[in-house]
Amino acid sequence: MSCKISVLRSLTLLSLVICSSAAQAIDLKWVGCGITRNAFMADLSAAYMAKYNHNITIEGGGATKGIRSVAAKQADIGGACRYKLNTAREETATRMVPVAWDALVAIVHNDNPVDSISLANLRDLYLGKITNWSQLGGESAPLELLIRRGKISGVGRSLRNYLFDDLDLEFNSKHLYKSSGPLEKAVEKNINAISVTGVASAYKRDFKILKLEGLDPSFDNIKTGNYFLYRPLFLTYNRSAENGKQADHFIKFALGPEGRNIIRRNKVVPYFDGMLLIQNRLKEWNSFRNQALEQAN
Repeated sequence: MSCKISVLRSLTLLSLVICSSAAQAIDLKWVGCGITRNAFMADLSAAYMAKYNHNITIEGGGATKGIRSVAAKQADIGGACRYKLNTAREETATRMVPVAWDALVAIVHNDNPVDSISLANLRDLYLGKITNWSQLGGESAPLELLIRRGKISGVGRSLRNYLFDDLDLEFNSKHLYKSSGPLEKAVEKNINAISVTGVASAYKRDFKILKLEGLDPSFDNIKTGNYFLYRPLFLTYNRSAENGKQADHFIKFALGPEGRNIIRRNKVVPYFDGMLLIQNRLKEWNSFRNQALEQAN
């Protein structure tokens, strides 16, 4: 009799544990930067769900959405490939955590014969001084520069900062796209197109990634700072949101050994793997920008 009671107690306890685990399962919502989403979010969220039984739905929408939706508590976690805007009140509540390094890369159609571009040519491209592929060593054909709409997208803001030191500069192009996904797909189909996107996302697409100053945006070149155009990728959360603690737990998972391995497997440099690259390139960047500004004047 006592044996039966013991078994019943054990089954009851097991049932309570199972019910408790099910009750603790949380559905989280991630929105934001398409580059971060395409790079590693699917694998990170799948691994997190398998380990902790918390589902994460993933939506794109851009870096601004990844910051402001989290601040407004419309999403639990966000992805951003730019810093917060100090002048934007709608971004102040968002906490930004860098988890990886991304490189900005020039991309063209696979059949385009051009293989490399210089920083000076990239700068002239956005100023509208290069309008034909023959100016870049290609065939004589009209060049179509595809850009993100607005001035605060992750890629657009980074280019304005790195190449021009002017966050209000108007890029010279009529080919505007709302987000990185449609822009990247357009490059896959248009042999005359050129654009810039994040290499973390570009690896998942079917187009050619150009060398910059003769350098490939390889894992090692980004990690060491040998490649020129790089910026952090952030995961964002709001500490005061209902699921703020769980969002923080996911970000710590992304920063931990398992998360970093997942990021590496996606050919992306984890943030702590490349801590020295800013120091390695700061002097070179200041020199390049000063030279470019002198040439412009």
